Amino acid sequence: GPGMPEEALKEAGRPFFRASGKPGEGLGLSVAQKVAEAHGGRLELLANRPSGLVARLRLPLPTGGASGPP
Repeated sequence: GPGMPEEALKEAGRPFFRASGKPGEGLGLSVAQKVAEAHGGRLELLANRPSGLVARLRLPLPTGGASGPP
């Protein structure tokens, strides 16, 4: 897709933010960001030149011994 302008990237994690003229409620990235933060991680949004968007979800690795499947 076309990605987002730089100024929109800074606001994209704010609840109900939508780039002008785009469909949706503006909650998806906000929810993803809060979930990442709740697990000690973060959501990063970066412009991908010449077009597009890079979304990185970074979560910490668990520490300690293996406990098997959940």
